[in-house]
Amino acid sequence: MTVTTTASGTTANGNVSAATASAAASAAATAEATGPQSLTMAKALNTAMADAMRADSSVLVFGEDVGMLGGVFRITDGLMAEFGEQRCFDTPLAESGIVGMAVGMAINGMRPVIEMQFDAFAYPAFEQIVSHVAKMHNRTKGKLKMPMVIRVPYAGGIGGVEHHCDSSESYYAHTAGLKVYTPATVADGYRMLREAIDSDDPVMFMEPKKLYWSKDQVDLGALRAEHDAGTSTEGRAAVARPGTDATLIAYGPSVPTALAAAAAAAEEGRSLEVIDVRTLVPFDDETVCASVRKTGRAVVIAEAHGFASVSSEIVARVQERAFHYLAAPILRVTGFDVPFPSPKLEHYYLPSVDRILDAVDDLQWED
Repeated sequence: MTVTTTASGTTANGNVSAATASAAASAAATAEATGPQSLTMAKALNTAMADAMRADSSVLVFGEDVGMLGGVFRITDGLMAEFGEQRCFDTPLAESGIVGMAVGMAINGMRPVIEMQFDAFAYPAFEQIVSHVAKMHNRTKGKLKMPMVIRVPYAGGIGGVEHHCDSSESYYAHTAGLKVYTPATVADGYRMLREAIDSDDPVMFMEPKKLYWSKDQVDLGALRAEHDAGTSTEGRAAVARPGTDATLIAYGPSVPTALAAAAAAAEEGRSLEVIDVRTLVPFDDETVCASVRKTGRAVVIAEAHGFASVSSEIVARVQERAFHYLAAPILRVTGFDVPFPSPKLEHYYLPSVDRILDAVDDLQWED
């Protein structure tokens, strides 16, 4: 299959005719650039991949059931139809093989975007990720780059069971050589995945499954222009809600919960600032610590187990950089240190508004 990128879009021959591909790209660009529209995160991610594939013929998507089915969560829906089965295709159920093949492709000039289907399904590929994906650039003294994205639908909140609801971000954040992104908003889903695909370094792209169906008003035309202008969110946390009394630090699936807790606290007269970390690696110490220096109190919120976790690292980094501004010890609200529970019990395990507000009440407030 030959693919050519032109000013009017991507044309192809083989599985998709040039006319069909060009018409599909043109129609999609026109339909999706007409101002703010209600969009799900699933559609934002799908659009990000489609736009990247139209812009760069070296971008390809593969994994288990991502082609004909469009992925378990339909995130890759329509990509095979538009770009053909040589640029979006299904693989055997062999995660180590999927990642290994992506490594070879990245070394040879391609930009693979692969899907692990579920968080815990990625564990068979962990050796490939740690030993090769993360180390290839350093091992070759910079001669070989590793421009690949590993999409990992992760965390709970969907009524799933173990092997389908793990929060595995700490494994990857601990591994030098990997970037780790996790969007919490629809707009960030688009902009961060485009940035991840553009990166010459490997990115673990952690997608909160329970947020796939969240909706927001998004202007795709503005997001595309932002991307083309080179605006970046990498290493830049966002102030999701301003406040003055305490800081809630969250990422990915925990951000909406933190915002709900801040809204509930406001009804009781307490002003909580919410920080959306966005990229775990690289981490934005400046924005996070500036907020804590302002408020003097902080709670870190994450679904993952608390022990030896990303939340632990955040507490350590803030304490090292803002210790003299703290009016109370930094507290955490995390998943419990047990395997992910059955669907009927997950609401006890996951951070909740009540658990967050209880932690805020424990921040040693003066009478």
